[in-house]
Amino acid sequence: MKSSALILWLLTISTITFTTIYFFAKVLFVKPKPEPDSFSENDDVKR
Repeated sequence: MKSSALILWLLTISTITFTTIYFFAKVLFVKPKPEPDSFSENDDVKR
């Protein structure tokens, strides 16, 4: 394998690996958004 092909291969593998780890960590450490209470929206409804 020529050195230019090896450098391109290493650069590609490094970029894909870094991107995968970055987004996986981003998903793991994101703060959950509070979900709206479905019953609080129905408080004004009279039965």
